[in-house]
Amino acid sequence: MSGNQVRLQAIEQITNRAPKKVAQTEPLKQIWAQDVFNLQRMSEALSKNAFKAIKQTVQSGAVLDKATADIVASAMKDWAISKGAKFFSHVFYPMTNITAEKHDAFIITNSEGNAINEFTGSLLIKGEPDGSSFPNGSLRMTNAARGYTAWDPTSPAYIQQTANGATLMIPSVFMSWTGEALDKKIPLLRSNAAMNKAAQKVLSLMGETDIADVGSSCGPEQEYFLIDENFANARPDLLLTGRTLFGAAPAKGQQFDDHYFGAIPARVQVFMQDFEDKLYKLGIPAKTHHNEVAPGQFEIAPYYGAANIGADQQQLLMTTMKQTAKEHGFLCLLHEKPFAGVNGSGKHVNWSVGNSTQGNLLDPGKTPHSNLEFLLFCGAVIRGVHKYGPLLRAVIATASNDHRLGANEAPPAIMSVYLGDQLEKVFEDIKAGKLTTSTDGGAMDLGLSQILHFDRDPGDRNRTSPFAFTGNRFEFRAVGSSQSVSGPLVAMNTMLADSLNWIAEKLEAALETQDQTAAVITVLKELMELHGNAVFGGDGYSSEWHKAAVEERGLLNLPTTADALPHLLSDDVVALFKNTGVLSPVELESRYEVYAEQYNLAIEVEAKLVSDIAKTKIYPAVITYLSELTHATASVADLGIDLDSSIAKQVAGLANSLMASVAKLDAEIVKHDFANTEAHMRFSADVICPLMAEVRESADQLELLVADELWPLPKYSEMLFIK
Repeated sequence: MSGNQVRLQAIEQITNRAPKKVAQTEPLKQIWAQDVFNLQRMSEALSKNAFKAIKQTVQSGAVLDKATADIVASAMKDWAISKGAKFFSHVFYPMTNITAEKHDAFIITNSEGNAINEFTGSLLIKGEPDGSSFPNGSLRMTNAARGYTAWDPTSPAYIQQTANGATLMIPSVFMSWTGEALDKKIPLLRSNAAMNKAAQKVLSLMGETDIADVGSSCGPEQEYFLIDENFANARPDLLLTGRTLFGAAPAKGQQFDDHYFGAIPARVQVFMQDFEDKLYKLGIPAKTHHNEVAPGQFEIAPYYGAANIGADQQQLLMTTMKQTAKEHGFLCLLHEKPFAGVNGSGKHVNWSVGNSTQGNLLDPGKTPHSNLEFLLFCGAVIRGVHKYGPLLRAVIATASNDHRLGANEAPPAIMSVYLGDQLEKVFEDIKAGKLTTSTDGGAMDLGLSQILHFDRDPGDRNRTSPFAFTGNRFEFRAVGSSQSVSGPLVAMNTMLADSLNWIAEKLEAALETQDQTAAVITVLKELMELHGNAVFGGDGYSSEWHKAAVEERGLLNLPTTADALPHLLSDDVVALFKNTGVLSPVELESRYEVYAEQYNLAIEVEAKLVSDIAKTKIYPAVITYLSELTHATASVADLGIDLDSSIAKQVAGLANSLMASVAKLDAEIVKHDFANTEAHMRFSADVICPLMAEVRESADQLELLVADELWPLPKYSEMLFIK
């Protein structure tokens, strides 16, 4: 079957397809967390002493003894078997943004040859996957393969239900035999510990005596596209890279703003309900779903929660989303820019810090000017973004996110902080050495008696800011849709720890000669003088800001991964992670090597596909069309009719341009000897990416000229709008 026949058949199959039938959903209270071995289930299954011990571990990180681990393992096994599980898996998160699983059976045989179920504390605590087969940045050689997974009791185990059965999934860390972190969870746990230690210092200096452990929280907003699997199966670029390497813009895209918050298509609504029921069973609090700006684009946002659990749940959410989409005949696209010319997808990470005694430390309350603890923690964030802006850019640097950052739907690649009018004035006053009152937002009165009045927030939102304060938390808006949130959380926690340590040192000295309020103003005044350039409340998309940010404020504009990733190895970033104990220099260097390799490999795969699709699908279709045009011209000429040959000339010219560009690309898709990793990234960004764009330019123009029934690839107008 030819490419165009596959495309036309896909359209016919989709238009005749009805939404999948799903069972009537059960009440939330009946399904909530039914597949999670949480504290409630532990309290029912464990002795009082065992439950007390595991609860202390979960809530405060207390050491768990081996005997209690055996008791927990036995109860966990019995619960999992009662849910139909025959296997267990230490699930972990390597440095590739994916979720990894190694499944083991509960089964062993005894001396009589009978099969019995066994799951001890030692099996729960430790697993042993291959430590060299995952990307590790040369921490492990092929001949030194041993790696360990270790149970993280602070994140609950759960049952993964699939068509093939149930498996007990145990959230774990992943390390090498030599003790280096090979995953994203170990640095996240370390960063939280470093931030807690620094926060405790500041709170103690502020006179607090009852201080619970301070933890970070996150609430990621996940954007994604859904397209029908029939279209996806006819697009090798979507299947292998997650984005369309070719595709002309349709006449109608998102310009009418008619998709955002619009009525959800019936088939998508059925998918969402099924998907969210599965999330509820896994204890993931899906709070919001809606149509996003681009056609075919949607968003789901879970409720705010502890960072470590939230990061694990985010990985599980992405896995469940893809699996459920497949069940409904969709391909779920998490690529940051799957379709050129329409909005891409991000994962806005809402982040805050707090504890059970002082509450949310980034909540200003109604009088932020007098909330000294809030001002110190907010100031610490400002300092962190300014001092470690390149780090924040580096942890969101991927080949896919490069297509989104700086476009009109995404924050720029310049890291700045938006505070809102109220807070910005407070910090400007502090910079001037004073602390005055702050204004509130006032009442919202529309002049309509039937509309109740309500209080406005004291500040507006700024969707162009990469790092925006949104009332009681910061929203890191530049994180990519396909990324793990762990990397950004590690960076934010660690930079906050460093800034709080700086504040603690300055505050301790100031308190020797000043009262508390004056000391806080003194410290924050110095902080704003040094780091206030990171605060910006205007239009982050404007060319004026891009110029002023670099030339006047000294901020860095890092548009590509090749520009951003080398900053992971800058002296100040290496010192930051070393001094806080979050990552050793060798662990940090391994991450640079892994992320750089992932970048180069992604672009290499795309380049090869661009060449392949252009030569084997697009060019043959163009030649067929030219042949038909030539035949038609000759046929009507016999009848004395003179056809306009301009289209044929256009098509022929573009076909030649297409293949000339492919030839240039092919000449560069060969093995090169690069001086170092950075040189390889520069080649990918500066040579390969522009050549791919050149091939695409000719192909997309041809799509608008070649007869519709001959074009071999599903078009944007079909994939985005036919559901």
